[in-house]
Formats: sequence, C-alpha cells, structure tokens
Amino acid sequence: MLESVLIANRGEIACRIIRTARQLGMRTIAVYSEADAGALFMQMADEAHLIGPPPARESYLRIDRIIEVAKRTKAASIHPGYGFLSERAEFAEACAANGIVFVGPPASAINAMGLKDAAKTLVQQAGVPVVPGYHGSKQDPGFLRQKAYEIGYPVLIKAVAGGGGKGMRRVEKAADFDAALESAQREAQNSFGDPRVLVEKYILSPRHIEIQVFADGHGNVVHLFERDCSLQRRHQKVIEEAPAPGMTPEMRQVMGQAAVEAARAVGYVGAGTVEFIADGREGLRPDRFYFMEMNTRLQVEHPVTEAITGLDLVELQFRVASGETLPFSQDDLTIDGHAVEARLYAEDPEKEFLPSTGRLWALEFPESEGIRIDTGVEAGAEVTPYYDPMIAKVIAHGTTREEALDKLADALGQTIVAGPKTNAAFLKKLCEAEGFRAGPFDTGFIDRNIASLGVGPQPLDEVAVSFGASALISREIERLRMAELQKSDEPSSPWSMPDGFQLLGLRSVGVPLRVDGERVEAREVFSREHHGASTVAFGESDPWADAEIDREVDAPHGVYILRHGRQTLVQPYDPFDVDLEHMDEGGTVKAPMHGKLIAIFVQPGDRVEKGQRLAIVEAMKMEHVLVASSNAEVAEIAAEPGAQVAEGARLIVLKTED
Repeated sequence: MLESVLIANRGEIACRIIRTARQLGMRTIAVYSEADAGALFMQMADEAHLIGPPPARESYLRIDRIIEVAKRTKAASIHPGYGFLSERAEFAEACAANGIVFVGPPASAINAMGLKDAAKTLVQQAGVPVVPGYHGSKQDPGFLRQKAYEIGYPVLIKAVAGGGGKGMRRVEKAADFDAALESAQREAQNSFGDPRVLVEKYILSPRHIEIQVFADGHGNVVHLFERDCSLQRRHQKVIEEAPAPGMTPEMRQVMGQAAVEAARAVGYVGAGTVEFIADGREGLRPDRFYFMEMNTRLQVEHPVTEAITGLDLVELQFRVASGETLPFSQDDLTIDGHAVEARLYAEDPEKEFLPSTGRLWALEFPESEGIRIDTGVEAGAEVTPYYDPMIAKVIAHGTTREEALDKLADALGQTIVAGPKTNAAFLKKLCEAEGFRAGPFDTGFIDRNIASLGVGPQPLDEVAVSFGASALISREIERLRMAELQKSDEPSSPWSMPDGFQLLGLRSVGVPLRVDGERVEAREVFSREHHGASTVAFGESDPWADAEIDREVDAPHGVYILRHGRQTLVQPYDPFDVDLEHMDEGGTVKAPMHGKLIAIFVQPGDRVEKGQRLAIVEAMKMEHVLVASSNAEVAEIAAEPGAQVAEGARLIVLKTED
C-alpha cells in the first residue's frame, strides 16, 4: 500500500479521500488556496500547504505548484479527486516524470477519452453506438451552423473537453445557434482551457445512464452496474440513483459490456465512468442507447454505487494504484437494494438558482439509519464565489427505491442550513414528486415541472417574519436589561424596562424590518389575555396562532427563521444604512451575485429591447446572462469586463422609455 497521498483538490471530495486514506494508514497532505484557509479538509489532513490565491487557475489548476509541494513533502502519490486537474493528461505525466504515483488512469487513457470527438471515433471502432452528430475538428462558426442544420434541430453543443454540464447548450432553432455557440465556447475555455465543441442531435426523452467501470493493471476490467442521472437542470445532475429504474437484465448486460469494451480500448486502469444517453420514449431498450463520453476519474455520484455494492471505490483506487489485482470478478458482484443521492447546493431556487454565498451560521444533518452525508464544510465556514457551490451530498440506501426516496426526503427535511440559501426544499419536493416516483421520466423532467417544485418567487412567509421580529425584540430587550444591570448593582426597576403598559386600550407598536433585503413594516402587539406579553403581527397572520418553525438561528446582522424548508432573514431596519453606491436608480442592472464580469454586449447610447442580452457574470463555474427588463437606452456602463464584482454592484444603467 502507498505510504502517503497528496490530495490535489478541495472541499467534499478532499474530505472523502482523506477518510479512506486514514483508514489505510496513509499520511495525508492537503493543498489549499487563500480562500480555503482553515477549511475542513485542511483540518482533517495531517499537513496542509498553501498553493496560491483564490482563483482556481492560480492555485488548484497550477500543476507546477502542486508537484513542488508533493516533492517537498515526499508524497508517494497524488489523488486528483474530480474536477480541476483530474482529467488533465499533462498532470498525470508530470506525476510520472517526478516519480509520483498518479491515483488514476495512465495519461494515454486520459488523452484518448478526454476529448469527446476522438473518444466517439475510438469507441465506434470498438462497436459501441454513438449519438449522430459532427465530431470533427473544424470549428468555424459558419461550418458548425451548417452541420447543425444538416443534423436537424434540436441540437446539443458540447465542449470537446471536460464535463459537468460546462460548455453545453441545447439549441432549439437556427436563430439561436450563434449566441449559444459563442457562450458554450467561452465557458469551455474558462472551465477547461479548450474552446472546441462538437454538435450532436438532441435525443428526445433522453435518459442519462452511466456505467461505473474499474480496471487494474493486470488486464482485469469489470463494471459495477449502472447509475441513473436523468434528473438534471442546466445539464447538471441534481439527483442520482442506482440501479436505474426500469433497467432490465438484458439491457444491463449489453450496456455493461459496452462500457467494459470502451475501457479496454484505451488500456484503462482505475475508476472510470462511461456515460450513455438512452432514448426513453418506449422504455429502456438495448438498441436505443448511445455513448456520450467517458469520465476518466471518480464521479461525484460514486456513493450510490458504493451503497449498492458494499465497496469503497477510493480504497480500490489506492489498491489498484499500488499495483494490486482487483479482489473480485464480474460474477462476484451483486446489487443490494437501492440508493439515491441529492446534491445540496448553496443556490436560491426562488431566484432562478442563482448561487448564494456567505457564512454558514448553522449546518446540521440528521443521523439516521441508511443515511450518509458527504460534506466539505461545517458551521462557521464561508461559501465563497470561487468554487462549486456544493454544500453536501445526501445519500440514502433502502431495500427498495420507494424506501430510499422516503429516507432521502426525510433527511432533506431535517437538514438545517442558515446563511446561504439552499435547494434543500426543492430536492425534497423532487423526491416526493409523483412523476419521478412513478415514471417514466427523462432529463427534461425538472424543466417540465418547475412550477410545482417551488421554483421562482414565493410569497413572503408571514409566520417566519413574525417569529423573526419577535426574536429581534427579545434580543433588544435582553441587551437593554444587561446594560441596565451594568449601570447599577441595584435590581432593575420594572418601570425601566420596555413593555406594553399604557393606561387605555391595547397597545400596538410599529416595527420597521428588513426581510430578505426588502423593507417591510410589522406590528408589536401586547395582550392583557397573555399577561402583558407581546408578539409580532405581520400581514394577515394571527400573532397568537399556534404556528411552528424548524429553527431560529441568531446572527450578528439579524435572525434566520427556518420553516418548511425555506429560510427567511429578518433584520432590524436602519433608515441611515443606505448603500448609495448600489442604490437602485430604477433602470440599474446589478450583479446578481459575487463573480467575474465576463462580457458586456452594449455601449452607452445603444437602444435595447426587453429580453436582450446585456452582460454575462460568471460565478461558481457557471455563466449567468443578464437581460434588459424593458425597452430602454443604455445611459452608463459602470464596470469593466474582467472585473470581480460584488453582489448588488452596478453594472449598467438604463434609461427606460417611462
């Protein structure tokens, strides 16, 4: 077994690798950026070394700095995790050149499968079916537009390098092709350093099914069954499960064998995933699936495979990298029950899933049988705009699919997160959605059911506002009481405390608040029936109703009320706390989150129409397009492309027709 490992990654996957490495008695070495100073994975590792500033291109993507740390610490191996450098052949080559074991496939296999166009040609030669499309090297926009016309719309533009939904755009009609191509190429360049794309036919009713393969250095290759990753949004996986619903033994055997042949074709070693798209219009059929790509690394969703096989895939990676033979054959492997994984992200479903950053004032997960939590953060940590917004993976295992989904929904309902907004309530509704449970479903399920899943603006939770305001009032009363006690050793007089006493009638006092950033007015109501106690009434809510909340989380700037999976931030309103720099001027286009301003498409004096693209902000490895909310004239450009912008920062000022 290898004596030590440097983890060339961060967050949840770094923590995951460290846990298994410790169990194997390995010394663990972490590398981190300035943004991750003090992060959980740093604390877990035996030692940690700074490699650069927050941007990934200056830290986690710097092969030279990571190799230098590995040599200085005498690391026997490097585990790349997933993302970042995990599928960069030059990284594997650099490890080999310096006598360090790369815990992954050989560089030749990464090269062969790393570019989707070449990979499709290779697997076709091995007899594996591929999606119809253009997989060549010519990248002229006019040529690609013509190929899309020949293929027939809808088409899918996909980055040649990388994965994870980056550099991928579905195009419904020819008029949208050029803008989609430009956006896909730019995102591919930013994410993978390679702007090249391919164009494929978009399969109607697509099911995204992938096969986990494992190979050792002695010629043995097996598959560890399939995972269904069809629940997606923006081409990114949201919920994954194993085995795939509706999978037949015949289909599993054919797909599994195709995946094994693809791995053999490139001399694969270690853990890998062969991804297929299946036409699900008439159920899963052996003659209707197509190779998409091979991910030459560990997958985010590997825990569901571990749950149904009882294997530790990271341990297998280390053992294979040490030269050991796989301890089982294909016939030794069986499926135990069903497993489902949900990706808990710091994003706001009520604002089109915009990334949400900030401090985690509370973070708690349930401890239940059949529930596993993989996370890389803890309460008090910061969710920054520099990296993927994943907070945790919540994995449930049961004897049946229904039991696993029930467990996952319960676990998500008991999860406590205060600070950044999350998709927890959205994930819970997905687990409970009748269409997902009953099937059939495909990659368009979320888009078709978006309204019923609680996505988009929601009414203000009046009960949460009342609870939050009451908490703020109690906090202020306690502050005044403590201040009074510090002034004198004498017991506090009842006349010195704020209360609802007055000579005539029921007293009701206005309470100005800021709720999720918006100015609102509530009422503090005092009652004789409740012995002079006060509570807060807001809107139509009854201040004395027997309502419940999940959790109240106190923070210096306000109080978070968690209720029914939603989070409401209630703060005292300060009329003097006005951000003049970012004050709304009616036609101001602001940055929706912290990020990098990638492009601005207009100039002062331009006339723009409602829905027209104005700018693009990149945050947490995703592009977010800002559009005009009405017909207007561009009055001012307030930021330069390439600049890092704060949430709420002015970017463009529009002079509307009104």
